[in-house]
Amino acid sequence: MPEPLTPVWFKSSYSGGSGTECVECAQGSGYALVRDSARPASPIIAVRNQAWQIFICHISHRARA
Repeated sequence: MPEPLTPVWFKSSYSGGSGTECVECAQGSGYALVRDSARPASPIIAVRNQAWQIFICHISHRARA
């Protein structure tokens, strides 16, 4: 079955105090999508799942340090 044409976006749980520094993410088959929540029509970054997991693990570790 093909993937939906429209990604299901969700907002990051972290943002700047004014709420203007937030990103939205969506999951695809084998990749994650990232975009600027303030500019949803702006370019979308596609990241392979393995690289995305490494990125999330790294920033989660830094947040706890």
